[in-house]
Amino acid sequence: MAIHLYKTSTPGTRNGAVDSQVKSNPRNNLIYGQHRCGKGRNARGIITARHRGGGHKRLYRKIDFRRNEKDIYGRIVTIEYNPNRNAYICLIHYGDGEKRYILHPRGAIIGDTVVSGTEVPIKMGNALPLSVV
Repeated sequence: MAIHLYKTSTPGTRNGAVDSQVKSNPRNNLIYGQHRCGKGRNARGIITARHRGGGHKRLYRKIDFRRNEKDIYGRIVTIEYNPNRNAYICLIHYGDGEKRYILHPRGAIIGDTVVSGTEVPIKMGNALPLSVV
């Protein structure tokens, strides 16, 4: 992945870097609005924990943790930032036309193929049951 380092112009831009492969706009049918409760309030809406709340509005991305598309190869199309967790996510286009998000495997780049099943090779991005590993 190509990482762009920026020249420091203010203290806030010091040590700044941006990944050029990361795309920002998510796929619409894989996101939905998340009700963010709390923000330091109790059941009556009274602030009980001070200095909490605010923040930027975030949409939740549906992540495929089960990886139940067995023996169907998928190609990594985009690598995106996920504001709800401390990880990047990948948009996968499977061979049967389905599109899903998975957590970004370390070292995977756009264009790599991933597959899940019992008889798949052991490599980064593939998903196998623990009984096979």
